[in-house]
Amino acid sequence: MCRLLGVVTRAPLPLAAALGELTVPFTELSREHGDGWGIAAWPGAGGGRPRVVKGIASAAGDWLWEHALAGTHADAAVLHLRMASPGLPVVPGNTHPFTAGGLAFAHNGFFSPYDTLDELIDPGLLAAAGGSTDSERFFLRVRTLLRDEDPVDALARAAADIRARASFASLNCLLLTEEALYAYADEDPDSEVSRRRGPDFFRLRYRADGDRVLVASSGVPQPDGAWRVLPHRQVLEIRRDDLGVRVHA
Repeated sequence: MCRLLGVVTRAPLPLAAALGELTVPFTELSREHGDGWGIAAWPGAGGGRPRVVKGIASAAGDWLWEHALAGTHADAAVLHLRMASPGLPVVPGNTHPFTAGGLAFAHNGFFSPYDTLDELIDPGLLAAAGGSTDSERFFLRVRTLLRDEDPVDALARAAADIRARASFASLNCLLLTEEALYAYADEDPDSEVSRRRGPDFFRLRYRADGDRVLVASSGVPQPDGAWRVLPHRQVLEIRRDDLGVRVHA
């Protein structure tokens, strides 16, 4: 399984400064979740695309990871540490976040069969897939839906499509757009992973500090009172323009 971390700040900052006290403990999680890492970050207001940096080694001890955290100035970012599903190669094409235009997407969990969404994905998008993961298919389904729906509905509907067609452990994910960072929480508490790792493993939590909003998987310090649990099958929206936070049922 993987680990997710998202941040939105009031003004562009080096990522290490934006993440603050979470920088070291999140990096340490890569000693277990060590099958690559990725960062997608918006450098500030205006158009364009998020900057993307990826590696296929463990983030812990990877100079490129450290360089990206120190040298990337951003006001919104998604970070991902990968633990590859059995049988899926550790290659750049399978490394999150997946990106397209002004979108970046990262997933924590798995569903099976991995191609269960293929008939619901625009054929042109499916043909251009860069890797072989179920997670990228999740993103391609979201992209297909975004042609007619807003990000909140697209995430919820794509997850519902998976639940109707596949077995899964977790559908937790982050979607970064030009306007906002979105987080979706969903898990199967009866999956083998949930039973083995415990009820907190797939929790997504978020906190607002005034000048930043964070959303993170379990494994980093999340003291009670400062962090709120994102309820299952709900979408957290964090606006980039004013740090407005809303949870959509």
